[in-house]
Amino acid sequence: MDKIPDQIGYLVLTEDGAVLESGGELENDERVATIITDLITLSNKVDPTAFAPNEQFKKITITYDDHWFVICLSNKKIYVVKRTIPISAGEGNTVNV
Repeated sequence: MDKIPDQIGYLVLTEDGAVLESGGELENDERVATIITDLITLSNKVDPTAFAPNEQFKKITITYDDHWFVICLSNKKIYVVKRTIPISAGEGNTVNV
């Protein structure tokens, strides 16, 4: 996780949101871990007529003016990376799912 370009923090969580690994600005950040876990729970409850049963997201990106979070699921773990982005490229507080 430390080798990801522009990375300023990361979390590796269990499926229920417990922090397994962390570093940088997200080191031991239980608050962000709870928010991410709640977001995943919410995304799994999105309109079932719009998405196939048991269909899960592959990646969630949350973009702010100067940083973004990328959230991925793999091997029953949740990976969260906080990365910097150029200020001129920011789109401002949007959520891309």
